[in-house]
Amino acid sequence: MNFKKSFYTKISTAFLVLVLALGISFAYLGVSSSLMFVEETGQKVSKMLAADMAPHFQPYLMDSIDGDKIIEQIQYLNGINPQIDIYLLGSNGMIKWYYPSQNPEAEIQIDRVNTKPLDEFLANNTLPIYGDDPLNAGVQKPFSVAPISIMGSTGCYLYVILSGQQFDEAAAMVQNSYILQNTFIGLALILAVTLVLGLIVFRLLTGRLRHVSETVKSFEQGQLEKRVTVNSEDEIGLLGTSFNQMADTLVANMNEIKQIDKLRRELVANVSHDLRSPLASIQGYLETILSKEPEIDPQERSKYYETVLRNTKKLGSLIEELFELSKFDARDVQPDMEPVSMAELAQDLVQQFKPIAEQKGITLQAVLPDEPVNLVYADIALMERAISNLIDNALKHTPEGGIVSIISSNENENVSFTISDTGKGIAEENIQRIFDRFYQEDPSRTVGSGAGLGLSIAQKILELHGSKLLVQSGIGKGTSFNFVLSPKVA
Repeated sequence: MNFKKSFYTKISTAFLVLVLALGISFAYLGVSSSLMFVEETGQKVSKMLAADMAPHFQPYLMDSIDGDKIIEQIQYLNGINPQIDIYLLGSNGMIKWYYPSQNPEAEIQIDRVNTKPLDEFLANNTLPIYGDDPLNAGVQKPFSVAPISIMGSTGCYLYVILSGQQFDEAAAMVQNSYILQNTFIGLALILAVTLVLGLIVFRLLTGRLRHVSETVKSFEQGQLEKRVTVNSEDEIGLLGTSFNQMADTLVANMNEIKQIDKLRRELVANVSHDLRSPLASIQGYLETILSKEPEIDPQERSKYYETVLRNTKKLGSLIEELFELSKFDARDVQPDMEPVSMAELAQDLVQQFKPIAEQKGITLQAVLPDEPVNLVYADIALMERAISNLIDNALKHTPEGGIVSIISSNENENVSFTISDTGKGIAEENIQRIFDRFYQEDPSRTVGSGAGLGLSIAQKILELHGSKLLVQSGIGKGTSFNFVLSPKVA
């Protein structure tokens, strides 16, 4: 197995990426939340800082901005919060004067501050609120602001950046906090344990998939007995069950194909034999007639013609039965179902076969109950053919003085139909083979014997009617064929 291409590697890699992404996201959110918490707390604590400082600066802003005096006041007030930068803004946000407490020589990078956050602060909106840091263009920081008059102009702002130049130091303080460090250590341990447990779980899950894959590969290589061991009802279990069912179906189909191939070979051999015999006989008699002509006696010629005709009829009958059986196999025959009286059909067939039975010295009888026999749904032509084959088979295997009975009786709403004889019977080991094509219990294949297709055709006809042809027999006990038909359409 290529480890790089394995499903376990792919799913483990995806899980590792997700865990790392989760850890990085959590760390980022932790640091961001901590910084935001520090800034929010500082802004809330220092919310009134600008308002408290404004009265101290106001006297030095009446006629002009007295920077020196303001700086003195700042230095005096610096004990309140040393981490501040102070700006005097016009009503439009223009910076009129500034003092960076941590680095008095620092130069501002913007000369105008957006006043919208300042107005939101004065309107007591929810904190934290961030404003522009003139010393760092594009940077937003927490602040405090208060209205102030500058040289008679109202609507001006005393703008105080709370974090000042020590913003990075505050961030470093948060990052170096033992609480945050312990949180990250705990998070790292949790992620590590989750990763290990996840890999173990994935290994177990993919192990079941590997078992399915190995079983499929073994089956592909010809080990047709291999099946997936199913011990759950989840998707993998359903996959294993589906494969097992598919494998069973394939094996059954393969066995059926083997059986069909075997029957095909037997069919070729038997057809060759059964066609060769009458053809050879026909050819032999015709050659005899031609060779003895005109010396042949008319009576002898007539005898030869009768033999040729008999073999021709046998050949035609065999071809017809083969054609009929092929139509059943191809399912080209659709029964025309209609109500049928099996009692009347039994009596008609007895009358039809009675001359043949009398010629052989066999008693052929219809045995009917006293009450009327139920009607059944059947194709009368096909049913007549099936029963005729069974009667013909019984007459062939019943010795002189024997009895062949056609028995029809009600079985609840259904009708049971039996053809029994007092013949020599069938050996137990041969009962399962009598429906095989061309099978004859007597391998000698006498001239008068059939081709061994009659029972196969009868079985196919009854299957079309949703019934099954059953047989009971034994050596010296005679043979009985039975089937049951329904009064409903099959």
